[in-house]
Amino acid sequence: MKFRRIFSFRNRVVVIIIGVLLGALSLLYTNNMAQRLKQKEQHDVALWAHAMERVNRNATGNAMADPLIADIVSNSNNIPFIITNENLEVINSHLIPDRVIDHPDLLRRQIERFTEENTPLPVRFWWTNDHYHIIFYGKSRLLKSLYWFPYVQLLVVTLFILLGFIAFRSTKQDEQNRVWIGLAKETAHQLGTPTSSLLGWIEYLRSQPVDPAAVEEMNKDLTHLMKIVDRFSKIGSETPLTPANINETVGESVMYFRKRIPRNVTLDYNGLAIAPVQANINAALFEWVVENLMKNSLDALQGHGAIDVRISADEKHVMIDVRDTGKGIPKSNWKRIFEPGFTTKTRGWGLGLSLSRRIVEEYHQGRIAVIDSEPGKGTTIRITLKRIFET
Repeated sequence: MKFRRIFSFRNRVVVIIIGVLLGALSLLYTNNMAQRLKQKEQHDVALWAHAMERVNRNATGNAMADPLIADIVSNSNNIPFIITNENLEVINSHLIPDRVIDHPDLLRRQIERFTEENTPLPVRFWWTNDHYHIIFYGKSRLLKSLYWFPYVQLLVVTLFILLGFIAFRSTKQDEQNRVWIGLAKETAHQLGTPTSSLLGWIEYLRSQPVDPAAVEEMNKDLTHLMKIVDRFSKIGSETPLTPANINETVGESVMYFRKRIPRNVTLDYNGLAIAPVQANINAALFEWVVENLMKNSLDALQGHGAIDVRISADEKHVMIDVRDTGKGIPKSNWKRIFEPGFTTKTRGWGLGLSLSRRIVEEYHQGRIAVIDSEPGKGTTIRITLKRIFET
């Protein structure tokens, strides 16, 4: 198993390195092509300037009036340019919107951008140095696309890798969920036989000269064990929610738990002394969450201290707080305690709070979170559910 993990890790590293190398090679190759295309375009514009100088022999000094030059420069190319005289008055342009040519500020900014991209080329007249034309030109659309192409390519590759990773994680998570669901249902199935047998033994003890109070407590434990079997059997199945009195549901768990805690631990509950509040829950699963929170609080107390279970409500929500005076949780771990496998105990798999969060948030559409905790002073965990009202 260790070898397989190392091998899998090495495979991932190799794939990442190959992906980075391919991306770097693509970037270098495309940049090289872009530089070569840029040099070609600069050479083409230099040829235009040279041809215009050869043609500038008429009285107007406008080489663009020559049909051949106009055809060579303006047609069959996608290089944007502006040709001006020595006073920056536009003589001709290509691939430049009229709104830019007609607006002095926009024209000035466009010429500045062209000057940053390429050095302007002057076109001299053969008879004088006082008059000349200037060619301002930028990058063609093809050249701009070539510059951006490797980055777009890297983005697409990254997105594919990300989607593949998400799909892999989702598949892996689904497989793990199926394993846990199968384990839970098999556990429920295996517990079915001994619990049925224990029911028979309870009935037998009732017919014997045994303390009835002890038999009744045994029966309560067996009833609780059967609830646990029912909870395991519900994992992974459709979970119907029904309106329930939260005060009574939480109260049943508190009453059961109160008789089974150490003498040096007190367990207080306010739910039976306040007005009832209702929410849609699955009683079997929700009771398990409350019991799990109280058990975690008991573990944090280490044999002495206090647990306080309190219910409160507003117009929209019902809140169940489980507070203890235990060792507390550092703030950096407030969210981590709900992650599968995270535990501060020497024994345990770190699944209790993870399953509690799944039951509250996925099945009941509620929230569960640490709202207060300080090392050495205790912790408060709150469950929040949507409140309903009797109709």
